[in-house]
Amino acid sequence: MLDLGIVIVSYNTCDLLRECLNSVYASEGDFSHSVCVVDNCSADDSAGMVRAEFPQVRLIESGVNGGYAYANNLGLRHFGFAHPIPNPQYPISNPQYPTPNSPRYALLLNPDTALPANALADMLAFMDNHPKAGIAGPKLVRQDGSLDLACRRSFPTPEVSLYRMSGLSKLFPNSPRFGRYNLTCLDPDQLAEVDSVVGAFMIVRREAIEQAGLLDETFFMYGEDLDWAYRIKQHGWRVWYNPAVTVLHIKEAASKHSDRARYEFYRAMVIFYRKHYAAQTSLWLHWLILAGIAVRCRLDMWGRALRSRLHRQQVQETVSC
Repeated sequence: MLDLGIVIVSYNTCDLLRECLNSVYASEGDFSHSVCVVDNCSADDSAGMVRAEFPQVRLIESGVNGGYAYANNLGLRHFGFAHPIPNPQYPISNPQYPTPNSPRYALLLNPDTALPANALADMLAFMDNHPKAGIAGPKLVRQDGSLDLACRRSFPTPEVSLYRMSGLSKLFPNSPRFGRYNLTCLDPDQLAEVDSVVGAFMIVRREAIEQAGLLDETFFMYGEDLDWAYRIKQHGWRVWYNPAVTVLHIKEAASKHSDRARYEFYRAMVIFYRKHYAAQTSLWLHWLILAGIAVRCRLDMWGRALRSRLHRQQVQETVSC
């Protein structure tokens, strides 16, 4: 049986994808793995690069950019994992269910990551040594060496979301109460059981996938990893942050300047809240939460538009001079 099936979703990150794949194939250790790259309608010839330089990769060129969850599910189904929670907008033909040849573990890996040689072997060993672990993720660091805060999180309950949206989490990052969303109260080098790690590097046990299903394709991007962890934990599995392994994460390489990405970030908040918390939330708090997300989204989009306009004006003034 294959030890690890790696799914990498690519969207206009050709150069980063090349470096990511090089780091994967430079991995050391006694384990078997296979890589599936799903290209989400890139316009930078990412698919052509993979075909030319990495013929050992299974390349899937999606006919539609159905989002991050949709594309990952294409790759996971290639490895024979469970049928996903469907998105009616993108119907699934010929659904595949787990087969005896499915890998022991699946790994969601972003193309803007670079792995040290021991990362895959050490994460596999960690999962093997923690049989109740359904999901695990490493310590992710940015290019400047800072911690990628998303690599260990609590679920965004109404209370946790309130602390984050009100700014209390930034004012009191070391508070066990106010700093719960990104767990800024914990030592970044401390092994910890958490609610969720991030889909940039998320290793998941086959049996947990069989029980919880795949990613919910209602999420276009953002939130699908939190939702997956939530559902997997509902089946009794544990989620671990393992800082003994450190991985470089460029972060938002394909979405940094995208208005669609920011909109989807807030849309994911609403989907996650409605799916997991709305039914238990009092009516006044329910509308307060939805209004708060809407206001934050609008202010964020206005701020982005203003910064973009000022940047264009500065460029024009520079050219005029």
